[in-house]
Amino acid sequence: MGKFKDSSYLLRLAALFAVGLIAFIAIRAAVIPKSFGQYGPYRGKALTEITARPLSYAGHEVCEGCHPDVYELKSKGAHAHVNCESCHGPQANHADDPGTVKPQLPDVAKLCVGCHSENIAKPASFPQVNAQEHSSRQPCNTCHKPHSPRFYGGDKK
Repeated sequence: MGKFKDSSYLLRLAALFAVGLIAFIAIRAAVIPKSFGQYGPYRGKALTEITARPLSYAGHEVCEGCHPDVYELKSKGAHAHVNCESCHGPQANHADDPGTVKPQLPDVAKLCVGCHSENIAKPASFPQVNAQEHSSRQPCNTCHKPHSPRFYGGDKK
């Protein structure tokens, strides 16, 4: 019993630990939403919040339904598996009212380079270009068709 004659420091340490634990539990309860963990490591209400947002994407099926000629061309090209709105942006408003809402055409000089600029992290088989050397910053559609981007103009290969 000689070792624990002055054990007040142990009581203080235990009290400090208990206060820290209570503070942790209180802060955790205040910060973590009640629905957290409802669907694994996710907030259960996140699905409700996301579905309550207005739709801004129409989906490639809607685009293909109204633009079968573009779909036909695109389906045979290198961009066959790229959804329309990946390049053209959200088009739900255009799909709802195509007569009034006209989509803006993307700036291909910037758009194409977003995916096709040289990057060592991309697979070697993925088409990559150094835009300055490849086209002197001319728009890509000067030589390539965006929906089926095989080369079709000039003397480049």
